[in-house]
Amino acid sequence: CAWSIERPPGDTAGCTFCHTSSEERCSTCHQRHQFSPSVARHAEQCKTCHWGKDHRDWEAYDIGLHGVVYQVNKWDPKEFDWTKKLADADYVGPTCQYCHMRGGHHNVQRFGTVYTSMGMSMADRGAPIWKDKRDRWASVCDDCHSPRFARENLQALDESVKDAGLKYRETFKVAEDLVKDGVADPMPKDLCPDWSGQHIWSLKIGAYHDGPEYGGKAGESGEFRMSNCTDIERLCFESVGYFQTYIYKGMAHGSWNDATYSDGSFGMDRWLVNVKQDASQARRLAAIEKKVGITWVPESFWKTGEWLDQLTGPYIVKNHPGKTIFDLCPDPGWLDTHHAPAEEV
Repeated sequence: CAWSIERPPGDTAGCTFCHTSSEERCSTCHQRHQFSPSVARHAEQCKTCHWGKDHRDWEAYDIGLHGVVYQVNKWDPKEFDWTKKLADADYVGPTCQYCHMRGGHHNVQRFGTVYTSMGMSMADRGAPIWKDKRDRWASVCDDCHSPRFARENLQALDESVKDAGLKYRETFKVAEDLVKDGVADPMPKDLCPDWSGQHIWSLKIGAYHDGPEYGGKAGESGEFRMSNCTDIERLCFESVGYFQTYIYKGMAHGSWNDATYSDGSFGMDRWLVNVKQDASQARRLAAIEKKVGITWVPESFWKTGEWLDQLTGPYIVKNHPGKTIFDLCPDPGWLDTHHAPAEEV
């Protein structure tokens, strides 16, 4: 993601710890010095990586009812017998592994809801295309609950995510209109180069915000940033990157507090109001400047600075003139978003 790619290594030590050094290795869960399946079956084994603002899995599970049942019973071998294989487990409450690694299956996404960027992407999770995946998830809940209970909770998740999507779209529309009307401070062309070595609006996703007014060429795509961008853009990022994720993860793990009070739906409400208020102030200020004949020029600190010089974009522009990160990566793979068809973006 851009908020990691563009920043100096020291800024994203926590990201790289999981996403490079240990990702998808056996020793991530089984521990290099204690390669024990019984240890790997504990829910805490997932905690090192799966927690935090933009992937709030552990917190949502831990403070939900399932997590509480686990925490108060995990020392009792009659309730949680860690010597049993997952296929034979009969825990009093589910662990991360019990649900997501059903029967010992290591593909954790096989038993989950629709994977759409940790819940941030807008998708109709109740659509027929996802039926098999939802049926599979409901079959896990059936171990302890009725099929109707499981499907009602899936529907509740759908409704919560749909409501969040309304705020998502409205928040972004306010920011988008500011950019199109030339009111956003600063405009993309006046920023230092972004993570790709280009000048593209931080919220410009190619399929949805195409055109020169957003920076970049036709078909090129930006990606969420939360640094060196306007306050409104940062609020948009946090609204979907943090608060919508709270809603999705909270509803999926039975943490109603996360989904609602703990910066879930209430957080999205607050950030939407803040974006509207900031936009109103920006437009009023722009009208005054126009009336008194002030021609605003972005401050130099948007373009350069000791810290900004350490970012990926300025490095590319300085050391590889005319190139972008896509030119420098022999096989860009998942980075190659600006050529992806609309339905994949």
